[in-house]
Amino acid sequence: MNVDQIQNCLKSSNPQDRMRGITALRLFEPEVAVPLLMARLDDPEFIIRSQAAMGLGYKQSSAAFNALMQVLEQEPDPNVRAEAANSLSLYGDAAVPHLVRMFWRDRDWLIRLSILAALGEMDCADELFEVCYYGLADDDLIVREAAIAHLAFLVDTDYEQAALKQLLALTEVEDWQLRRMVALALGQFQDQQAQTALAQLRQDEDYRVVAATLEGLLAQS
Repeated sequence: MNVDQIQNCLKSSNPQDRMRGITALRLFEPEVAVPLLMARLDDPEFIIRSQAAMGLGYKQSSAAFNALMQVLEQEPDPNVRAEAANSLSLYGDAAVPHLVRMFWRDRDWLIRLSILAALGEMDCADELFEVCYYGLADDDLIVREAAIAHLAFLVDTDYEQAALKQLLALTEVEDWQLRRMVALALGQFQDQQAQTALAQLRQDEDYRVVAATLEGLLAQS
C-alpha cells in the first residue's frame, strides 16, 4: 500500500482496515510512520492503540518517545500501557529512568511484569535490582514471582551478592509458587550458598518445589 491507501485504511470505521494500515507502516521510515501511528493512539479499539504503541517502538523519533510517555501517563487500558512500556525500552538507556518511575507509579500487575521483563533485557543492574527488591513486596503473587525470577538476571553483575541475599531469605516463604521460583533462580548462581540452599529446598514438602531444585542443580552442573 502507498501512503494514501494507508491513510484511507486508518480512517476506516472497520477496525480490521485500521489494523491493516498500521501493519503496512512497517515498510515506511519514521518520518512517515510516526505521525500516522500517533494519530491512532486515541483509537476506540484498545488493540489498535496497542499496535500503534508497538509501532512507535520500532519507528523511533523524539516525537514517538514523547508519545509513548504520554500513553504510559494517560492510557486507561493496562494492555496498551504495557505495550508502551515494551516499546519505550527499545529506546535504550534514555528509557530506563522513566520505566523505573512508572514501576513505582503504576501498580497494575501487567505493567510491572512488562517493566521487569524490559529492564531484564537492558544493561541496568542498579535499576533492575531496585525494581526487583520492591517487587518482592508487591501485593500480587505474579509480580513477586517475576521479581524473584529477575534477580537471577543479576548474576555476574555488581548486584549478584545482593540478589543472592534476597533469594536466600525467601527459601522458607509460605507460598510454594514463590519457593519454586526461588529454586529456579538459585540455579543460576554458582555460589556455594546457592548450592546449599538448593540442597535444602530439595527436601521441600511440595513436589513442585523439589522438581524446581533438580532443575536448579542441573543448571549449576
